[in-house]
Amino acid sequence: MNTTVATGTEGKTWGGGNEPLKASYGKMMMWFFIVSDALTFSAFLAAYGFSRFKFIDSWPIADEVFTHFPFLHGVEAPMYYVAFMTFVLIMSSVTMVLAVDAGHHLNKAKVTIYMFLTVIGGLIFVGSQAWEWNTFIKGEFGAVQTKGGNILQFVDTDGHRVAVADFAKAEAGERTQHESKNGLWFVNESALPAFTMSEITKGLEAHPNVLVRTQILDADGKKTVLSREESIKQLKDNGRLYVQGANLHVNEYGSPLFADFFFFITGFHGFHVFSGVVLNIIIFFNVILGTYERRKSYEMVEKVGLYWHFVDLVWVFVFTFFYLV
Repeated sequence: MNTTVATGTEGKTWGGGNEPLKASYGKMMMWFFIVSDALTFSAFLAAYGFSRFKFIDSWPIADEVFTHFPFLHGVEAPMYYVAFMTFVLIMSSVTMVLAVDAGHHLNKAKVTIYMFLTVIGGLIFVGSQAWEWNTFIKGEFGAVQTKGGNILQFVDTDGHRVAVADFAKAEAGERTQHESKNGLWFVNESALPAFTMSEITKGLEAHPNVLVRTQILDADGKKTVLSREESIKQLKDNGRLYVQGANLHVNEYGSPLFADFFFFITGFHGFHVFSGVVLNIIIFFNVILGTYERRKSYEMVEKVGLYWHFVDLVWVFVFTFFYLV
């Protein structure tokens, strides 16, 4: 015998009629995703913070790493381009707010314009981040990795960075790269460095105005510059390999952990931005086609806007951790 008592609320409760916190199902799911993703980014940034604190005396200085600006080769512009990227991303968040507001007023023309501007801002940011990665990987000055894994950089007597290529000269002769066919089986050597330690040492000895700077920070927060005698001795006794740029193995700017975290966290955030751009493009074309106009609701614009604001907010923290602190 069926004892179920009908209350008249079953269909509304379990059929999706209820709206917790006055938010639709789609908005609630977007908020759940944002909260879970925020915890992921928090864990990454916390790990970065702990690692930096542990190696605080040898961590690269952001003002010396991110000094490049497109089409201005050789111009020292510390943090300028990163600030530009941040400004573009924040402004894209503003245009997204305007698009959502126009959607509330069912103004298709304004939603189309502001969504287009948001997409453009996202594309500029993704392209800028790709350029920054490329510059970071290639490097500019080069350095020497010691037997202990530390980095030795080169400066002039005024403390300005000096590129290894400016004083080291390649010697005559041909170096043979190890390959599996002429050495150990199934083992290939990575690309040969541009300079040998002998070439760098001789170049340093021939240029009295060039000094070695270690990755260790002094009491003033600046990297320690060695005397002329100490520079030559350090290079002869501990120099192991010439390195240029940064990757997951070496980093000419200092601790390899800095490059590991930089690639991982900014890459993870860049993937989020790229995904947001794709979503915004889809919504943009739906707006043009009048999909939401026929529904008399631009809630999809609002939902993708929540995601876009989250991506912008995360960048504020990434920018603070990597570039400002």
